[in-house]
Amino acid sequence: MCCNKRTAMDQASEIQSFYSGRSIFITGASGLMGKVLLEKLLYCCSDLKCIYILLRQKRGRSVEARVDDMFKLPMFHRVRKLNPALMEKVVPMEGDVTLDNLGLDEQQRKTLAEEVSIVYHCAATLRLEAKLKDAVEMNTVGTSRVLELCGTMKGLKCLLHLSTAFCHVDQDELGERVYEANEDPRDVMRMIQWMDEDAINLVTPKLIEPHPNTYTYSKRLAETLVADEYATLPCAIARPSIVTPAWKEPLPGWVDSLNGPVGLIVAGSKGVLRSMHCNGNYHAEVVPVDLAINALIVISVKIGTAKEKPKKIPVYNITQSGVVPITWGEVLEKGKKIAREYPFDGAIWYPDGDIRSSKFVHELFVFFFHLIPAYFIDFLMLLFRQKRFMVRIQRRISDGLEVLQYFTTREWIFHNTNLINLSNEMSPKDKELFPIDFYNIEIVTYMTDVVLGARQYCMKEKLDTLPRARRHLKMLYVIHITAVYAFYFGIIYYVCKNFETARFCLDFVTEGLKSVPIIGGLIERVH
Repeated sequence: MCCNKRTAMDQASEIQSFYSGRSIFITGASGLMGKVLLEKLLYCCSDLKCIYILLRQKRGRSVEARVDDMFKLPMFHRVRKLNPALMEKVVPMEGDVTLDNLGLDEQQRKTLAEEVSIVYHCAATLRLEAKLKDAVEMNTVGTSRVLELCGTMKGLKCLLHLSTAFCHVDQDELGERVYEANEDPRDVMRMIQWMDEDAINLVTPKLIEPHPNTYTYSKRLAETLVADEYATLPCAIARPSIVTPAWKEPLPGWVDSLNGPVGLIVAGSKGVLRSMHCNGNYHAEVVPVDLAINALIVISVKIGTAKEKPKKIPVYNITQSGVVPITWGEVLEKGKKIAREYPFDGAIWYPDGDIRSSKFVHELFVFFFHLIPAYFIDFLMLLFRQKRFMVRIQRRISDGLEVLQYFTTREWIFHNTNLINLSNEMSPKDKELFPIDFYNIEIVTYMTDVVLGARQYCMKEKLDTLPRARRHLKMLYVIHITAVYAFYFGIIYYVCKNFETARFCLDFVTEGLKSVPIIGGLIERVH
């Protein structure tokens, strides 16, 4: 259903009516979730007055130039097609949450204070390996600066703080409420100001316990800051789980970042990632970005129209826990089939990696199938006087796996009653415009869109390269089988110390391989 082709008989929905004529302020609008939120508001709530976005210069590009670049992305195609003038409602303000007063001048702050009624605080550093000073400065101190600005807004209806479902890793069951932090966030904020960086790095491991990284720790501190301001501000906290590419909007499979699962999909499909430490029986807590954004939009309406303010700050766990359960093992098996049907271009090895629950076994596979091949390839690059790259890529993969594997080897229960009730309270029209339930997602179709989305939007590989990629994959399959074949023959020969016995085993395996069309044809040609 098109959000904006309305007639006199087809009036705006309740949610659309709420946003009509409103001015909105968004931090983090250049990130994946921020861009999808911006696009959805423009497309489905086009009667809004204005969207102010906090943006900084980057790589010599002004904020206006960055907005123009953003609007050229495929994800904004339907907005351009509907009405290009809608993009004029987006007003960039140069600033940064790491700067005092968000880097805004007095006139800009006055404008926001007088006009804005909805605030989405999405800005954050998502680097799990970030240093404590950087994470706290961005995620915690930045939140305090946004809260300070919101306190000046005369007509504020809702401040929605975007957190994460993993900010309380010490809770086996995460309820929809705020948990006490071990430290006062203000003490930590003061500490990073006066301590030198070496001292901060020294105390970090002990300070952030039991958190595995500074990201979840700093987001937990930020939640406390927001909860402390609930008495004076209409605010709420949204906690999405691992965010994955779009289900339907703005485009099926849309993603423009290699963070999280998408990076693993690309690395695995190109044959670079061969092993991952993961418990295949644990559930994959993921949420498509468009469902998470729809939830943010609906939550804001819920807070902004509440006739009676709840005693405690509303918290929404945006998770599919228990709704559409799927394990990491099931994700891997389905993903392998899809990646082989729609292979990535330029794969270096057949995508046949696996997950391993044993840390020791995983490390063995990393040594033999990640590191040794990487050094071998770089050695060949050195001989041919080409730029070496493989060891560097493997180190980046190892660093990424090290922080991600904490979440794939543990399982939590996320209560999402508030989210489910929110969906049940929506009108049929709003459910169609802003779906937030998981029941209609067909897993294989969605995962296919995810692979194709990563292929097109992240790796810039056009669909017309698929036939070539499939031919390349068949060649890699032959090489893969041949390598495995030779490896086991070598082991048999070494154990038996007898060529005839090894040859007998080889012939036995060969007969079995003839049943595989590609290998069978190869064997016949060889004979």
